[in-house]
Order: sequence, then structure tokens, then C-alpha cells
Amino acid sequence: MLAGDNISSAFVVPTVASCIDLVVHCSRHANGRRQVTEILSLGRRVENGIIESSMVFTMSDGQLLPKANSMPAAEKFARSGYDVAALLEPR
Repeated sequence: MLAGDNISSAFVVPTVASCIDLVVHCSRHANGRRQVTEILSLGRRVENGIIESSMVFTMSDGQLLPKANSMPAAEKFARSGYDVAALLEPR
């Protein structure tokens, strides 16, 4: 953003968003222990500076559970040896 007018947020936001696949949110308990509370998948679309995202895992009754309504970039994870569909299957 320090490059001046030739590089705007309209260029930077989608570029950065395309480099990030997942966002992991953690919370800290009173005893200092940290816990993953949700995992979001970032999409490829950016509208009005807002990056498309969808919930992949969310905390429910103390358990991190998959949300079947979203599929993060399966092809990227497959190249790294991960089967996204298998990871999101209910257990």
C-alpha cells in the first residue's frame, strides 16, 4: 500500500486473499489454555473489499464439528496429500 496510487486496495485485497486458504480462530480460556473455536475457508471472490468466506468447522457443545455446506479449495489440498471431503465427514 506504500507504493502509491499505482497499487490500490482493489488489487491488494484479492491478491492477499488468493494466498490464504484457511483462517483458524482461537480463544483463550481463563486458565491460559488456547482452543480452536472455528475454521473458515476463504473464497476467490472479493466484493466491495470483503473477501468471500465460509465456515468449515465450528464449535458446538465443546466439540469442533465440520460444516458440510462448504468445500475449501479441494485441489490445493489434494496437491498436498489431503482429501478435503474425508476431513469434513462427520465422525
